[in-house]
Amino acid sequence: MAAQKNLRIALAGKPNAGKSSLFNLLTGLNQKIGNFPGITVDKRTGHCQISAEITAQVMDLPGIYSLYPRTIDEKIVTDILADRNGVYYPDCVVLVADATNLKNCMLLLTQLIDLKIPTVLALNMMDLAARSGQNIDVQALAVALDLPVVMINARTGQGVVELKNLLATSVIPSSKTIYKVGEEIEPLVKDIQQKFNLSTPYQAYQVLQQTDNLSFLTSADKTYITTRAKDSNFFQHKYQGAETVMRYSFIQDLLNKVTLKSSDPEWKKFSHRIDKVLTHKVWGYLIFFSVLFLIFQSIFAWAQIPMDFIDSTFASLSNRLDEYFPDGPFFDLITQGIIPGIGGIVIFIPQIAILFACISILEESGYMARVVFLMDKLMRKFGLNGKSVVPLISGLACAIPAIMATRTIENWKDRLITIFVTPFMSCSARLPVFTILVALIIPDVKLFGFFNYQGLVLMGLYLLGFFAALISAFVLKLIIKTKERSYLIMEMPTYRWPKWSNVGYTIVEKTKSFVFEAGKVILAISIVLWVLASYGPGDAMNNAEDAVRHEMGQTKLPANEFEAQVASYKLEHSYAGIIGKALEPAIEPLGYDWKIGIALVTSFAAREVFVSTIATIYSLGGTEDEQTIKGRLRSEINPNTGGPRYTPAVGLSLLVFYTFAMQCMSTLAVVKRETKGWKWPLIQLAYMTALAYVSAFIIYQTLR
Repeated sequence: MAAQKNLRIALAGKPNAGKSSLFNLLTGLNQKIGNFPGITVDKRTGHCQISAEITAQVMDLPGIYSLYPRTIDEKIVTDILADRNGVYYPDCVVLVADATNLKNCMLLLTQLIDLKIPTVLALNMMDLAARSGQNIDVQALAVALDLPVVMINARTGQGVVELKNLLATSVIPSSKTIYKVGEEIEPLVKDIQQKFNLSTPYQAYQVLQQTDNLSFLTSADKTYITTRAKDSNFFQHKYQGAETVMRYSFIQDLLNKVTLKSSDPEWKKFSHRIDKVLTHKVWGYLIFFSVLFLIFQSIFAWAQIPMDFIDSTFASLSNRLDEYFPDGPFFDLITQGIIPGIGGIVIFIPQIAILFACISILEESGYMARVVFLMDKLMRKFGLNGKSVVPLISGLACAIPAIMATRTIENWKDRLITIFVTPFMSCSARLPVFTILVALIIPDVKLFGFFNYQGLVLMGLYLLGFFAALISAFVLKLIIKTKERSYLIMEMPTYRWPKWSNVGYTIVEKTKSFVFEAGKVILAISIVLWVLASYGPGDAMNNAEDAVRHEMGQTKLPANEFEAQVASYKLEHSYAGIIGKALEPAIEPLGYDWKIGIALVTSFAAREVFVSTIATIYSLGGTEDEQTIKGRLRSEINPNTGGPRYTPAVGLSLLVFYTFAMQCMSTLAVVKRETKGWKWPLIQLAYMTALAYVSAFIIYQTLR
């Protein structure tokens, strides 16, 4: 039996070219997501069986247009492809090119050719290119570039077998040289080539151009290169500009030879007609908000049955285990701490999955790019960079990667404003808090027999956060002055039906990430909270029954009511109760009691912990374990009024508070990292907390 051969294959290409789809086809579920060392950028790797004798480690590189690094994604890819001794350096690069816009993919390809990296050109979306009136002579293209070219459809899997067959043969670098180093810098390039034992002049030229961005160079190496470049009057931008002009001249000549275009195909006319509607200054916004409305309606309508099932299952599990387990702290921790805490997150998996499914469909179809273009017109009026739209939309999933996405904004002040306002976008971590409170205070009835009131309120909360971001950005625009202007330059992807396997991958990946990342925090906090709620100073906890009997006097209570009173007394006199009581004077004007105060404190670790904290607190404070979380909250009594604790005024106050408050340590940490200091995250925390408190105060005092 022949020994297995292992290859390292990198997928490269511009954004929206189909890299991720091809990566999913090649690796299936055999993939791993992490970060590049020291860099908070996703590193997706997976394994693929190329042939019986060959296995491959496939790496999905960040989407880039060239090896001229301006963004962190481009810097990562440039660093990987320049370091031939690095752990990520590939044996072969598969450049995934969008056949409908081949010109924008060719700049990177010509650079790979000159770096003498074995490369396969995978032409994706050839069917769409044909529909748009473009026919590419694949054989002529392969001959002109002297590299293998394969036609694929990353959505259907067409051409993947042919791609694997090509990779199974030893792909060799192209013999072509696209860009020749100018005579005036040739001695400098040769010196660098010899000094660092590089195989081609262009590799040396890239080291000269990207000295500061290459991590494998030592300080001494960088000093040597910088000194030699200065002595030789080497100016990076001058030569980079000349290189770009020369490459695009070559690319245009090549495409003129291999591309046959028909004039104004019907499909292209139809696409333009759709764009005119979807990006219209009136209809575009109406359609976008209608789409949002349908998303939030579906979150409640479709998720209710599985949520009810999960909720009742966890309540029943906790109750049954409590019956079978012997009394003791360890088993109480399991039934009253861990299970309710985990259940408080698992219950929201259906809604989280629906949210990510909807976002994925919008991206897959090409509509999300139109939304970005449409909203850019609005963003600029409030002082935001056009590129701010992407982080803001990403913030609907999670503020952390959204804030990191601001790295694509070159202007520092524009980027700072975007970082500052992005946490106002209601992320998926807020969704559990919103849905439990909305379901608690808003009746499950329909307007005109179709529109769910709960969905309308949920959409209103998301819009409230969005408008808060816009207004805050406008205020910052007046405070932070800048003379620089920036522009949104983007490519409109082709309209297409979503690839449902990609949607499925997104749902599984994002939901799993949400549950497990949150689960670590929730489990830890559930344990800590149970300890704080189960123990207290002095003998108050041990003497709880005697204290309750003394308070009742001659009044005789049924056994279950007496146990509930004892549990409530213990919780109030526990460490958790003491912390909550200390906070109560500050939060009482908002309509909150000490129990809600505990949840506010714990949810600073992560917003969704509010729900698990509430579940834990009320499972400790009562004996009716079969009740759902909503049932527990509905049955909570305000001792001052004798009515329900969670009135519409209290519920709306909490909803507004969580819409505006940062309430997330991870977000605070990433803002500190991105702004390189504590000044702006602390200002951001103070501003959002003050806005949340004042707004919640006004809501409660007005409606109570």
